[in-house]
Amino acid sequence: MKLNDDDRDILAGSKGAGSRRAMQILISLANIFEARELIPIESAQIAGVSYLNIGDAGLEFLTDWADQEARVRVPSFMNPAGIDRSLWRKMGIPEEFAQKQMKIITTLCRMGVEDTLTCTPYHIDRVPKMGEHLAWSESSAVSYANSVLGARTNREGGPSALASAIIGKTPAYGLHLTKNRLATHRLHVECNIETAADFNLLGYTIGKNIGDAIPLIDGIDIDMNSWYTTLCLKAFGAAMAASGSIALYHISGVTPEAKRAADDIVKEDAVEIIIGDLDDARRSLEQHTTRLQLVTLGCPHSSFDELFYISNLLKDVTLKIPLWITTSAHVYRKAKEDGIIADIEASGALVIVDTCMVVAPLEYLGYSYIAVDSAKAACYLPSHQHAITYFGSTEQCIKSAKEGRWIN
Repeated sequence: MKLNDDDRDILAGSKGAGSRRAMQILISLANIFEARELIPIESAQIAGVSYLNIGDAGLEFLTDWADQEARVRVPSFMNPAGIDRSLWRKMGIPEEFAQKQMKIITTLCRMGVEDTLTCTPYHIDRVPKMGEHLAWSESSAVSYANSVLGARTNREGGPSALASAIIGKTPAYGLHLTKNRLATHRLHVECNIETAADFNLLGYTIGKNIGDAIPLIDGIDIDMNSWYTTLCLKAFGAAMAASGSIALYHISGVTPEAKRAADDIVKEDAVEIIIGDLDDARRSLEQHTTRLQLVTLGCPHSSFDELFYISNLLKDVTLKIPLWITTSAHVYRKAKEDGIIADIEASGALVIVDTCMVVAPLEYLGYSYIAVDSAKAACYLPSHQHAITYFGSTEQCIKSAKEGRWIN
C-alpha cells in the first residue's frame, strides 16, 4: 500500500495520538480490502451517535479519542441521536439517557463534527457532486449519495467514518472504484410503480431478493425534477439497504450512471430477474391487529417539501393517536419560518428533530404498536424497538392517527 510523507508522519505520531489511531484504522481497512492507496474525501457522515446504539462503551471510546486531540479535517456530519435536544422531556425520555446522549454529541463536537444529527445531510445544503469521494455511514444516506447523486462511498462503520474524517482520506476500494460499480443483477419491473409506498415495497422486495448486490432496474419511468421523485428514490434506497444491504442501485435512463447505454454499467454475467408484483412484500409487512399507540413519519428524515405536503394532509384534522414527524434542525428552522410547523402542530402532531423512531428509546417509552410510512422503519423497528409495526402510505398513517387505530 502506498503512503505519502504526510501519511507516514501521521502514523509515526507527528499529529498526535488521535490522528495516529485514525490512520491505523484506515490502514487496517486497506489491508483487509487490499486497497493500494488512500484517497481524499470531500466529507464524512458519522453514524453510531445514538446512546441507544453505542451505550457507555461507545461513549468511553469517543471520549478517549477526543482526549487524544483528534480533530476532523473535512466537513463531517452526525447521524441522528437518541433525543430531540429541546423536546426530550416532552417525549418522555429519561434524564439519565438524555444526559449521556448529550455527552456523545458534545464529544463529537470537540472533534469538529457538526451536530447536524440527520440521516439526510443532502437536505441541509451539503449536496455531494457526481464523482466526489465520501466516507458516509448511514445506510440510506450512502444509497442516496451513490445512486441518486453519483458520488462514491462505501457503507462505513461509525469508527471508520470518523477515522476518515480525521485523516481526510479513505482507502480506495469497493464503490470508490469504477469497476466495482457495475450492476450484478438486471431487474425488469413489470408492475406499476407510482407512489412512495410502491417504491418502499419495491425496495423491500429487491433487498430481500438480492442482498448486497448492485441492481440495474428497468421499467420505472419517473420525473427527476419533481420533489416527489426525491422522496420516492430516498425511500426506495432506504428500503433496499434495510431489507438487504444494497449501497448502490441504477435505474435505466434515470440515475446519473445509468443515463448512458445500459450495457456500459452492467456485468456480462448479470443475473436477470423479473418483478411482476409486490404481493410478498405487502404480506410480509402486514399485521393482523389494529391496536395502535404511535404513528411516526420521516424515515429517512423529512425534507422541507415533505413537511409542506404533510401539513396539507393534516389541515382540519384532530388526532387520536400521537403523531411524530422527524426531520433535521436545519429543515425544521426553514419550515418554522414559513409557518409549516405551526400548521402541522395545530393537529396535535409533534415535529421532532435530531432523532428518529429507529434510534430513539421508544421501547422504554412504552410504545409497542407503531405505524410508519417507511419500509426501512418497518424492517428495523421490530428488532431495534421490539415493536409491532404497521407499514402504509403517508395518507394511511395519518388517517390511522386520526381514527385511533390501524386502518388497512
